[in-house]
Amino acid sequence: MKSLGKRATGLRLERMRGSKLYRVTDTGEGFRNLHPIQPGLRDSTERPSIGDFICADGRRTPASALPSVNPLDAWLKPTDTGLRATWLGHSTVMIEIDGLRVLTDPVWGKRASPSQLAGPKRFQPVPLALKALPKLDAVVISHDHYDHLDIGTIKELVKLQHVPFITSLGVGAHLESWGVPPERIVELDWWEHWQAPGAELRIHATPSQHFSGRSLTDRNATLWSSIVIETPKHRVFFSGDTGLTSEYAAIRERFGPFDLVMLEVGAFHPSWGDIHLGPENALKALQFLGGGAFLPVHWGTFALALHDWDQPAETLLELAPQQGAQLLMPRLGEAVEPAHGDAVTPWWRAADVPSVKRAKPVEPEDASKMPKAMPWPLD
Repeated sequence: MKSLGKRATGLRLERMRGSKLYRVTDTGEGFRNLHPIQPGLRDSTERPSIGDFICADGRRTPASALPSVNPLDAWLKPTDTGLRATWLGHSTVMIEIDGLRVLTDPVWGKRASPSQLAGPKRFQPVPLALKALPKLDAVVISHDHYDHLDIGTIKELVKLQHVPFITSLGVGAHLESWGVPPERIVELDWWEHWQAPGAELRIHATPSQHFSGRSLTDRNATLWSSIVIETPKHRVFFSGDTGLTSEYAAIRERFGPFDLVMLEVGAFHPSWGDIHLGPENALKALQFLGGGAFLPVHWGTFALALHDWDQPAETLLELAPQQGAQLLMPRLGEAVEPAHGDAVTPWWRAADVPSVKRAKPVEPEDASKMPKAMPWPLD
């Protein structure tokens, strides 16, 4: 199955083995998190099974589509401050930074799955077609999970735009197998960076606490990273997927303060506290990073956990003001400048009206079609 990607070999694998994060043992080899899990982050709750997801009750998807806007008109106008962000769903964000455009974890696919016949189905469309994107200067891919790296999106994007793909060690093997020319692939270890040719743009791979894999046989075969995007005038932080880690303090020391911080807040579970933030730990991570305008990502698109689909947003709406966090929660496709962030209004509540039939998550019969190589949790 092509969507599973390809394992690194040759010189790519040699470089990966040279990373201090890569470990070779008698039982196998792969990347690892730098630090042991901090006390109190791992819950003893039993991890949910695929059956729990299939049979879950509650509000895992909204009753209707979320409010959204087409961002094209906004993108035609220059930014007032030089920094603008447009959340396009889940962890896909268009960053406009001092005249340059960087797209994070682009996913236009219908399912976060190796198969388009089964797996978590998108309940919220992207506000615009992939072919409608303006010229990009870089595409950032934090790690290789299906809700962050989508084969269909990559194959179409590489045909539409001559753009470099900046990613973590090993992920380039997937990209190359899907048609991305090797010269357009940049793979980074933590604390390494890419300098845009002819522009004052740097993209750094920085620590996160997660895992990787697109099947049961390639667990941690590629690296996972958070990302710092910087110019001489602005700095942006993008978490990718992560649990709470003290490395965020080291990131602040090297790169802070940040004008914009994008942290994952959705698809969390008590037993996933070591690999996902959730809204409460996201606010703690924001403090580690030294603050900055906070744009929550990784929610509002796929039902990847058992909590209510809007729980991350409602929790942040309650807790962020208590902690003095500058919360940015624009509608999907709504371009926002962190320096001009308006007060948050709960626009997402408009989608949860009982008169509209609720969108369905993964259907029970889809479970039989799910490839046995599906990693769990999915992200």
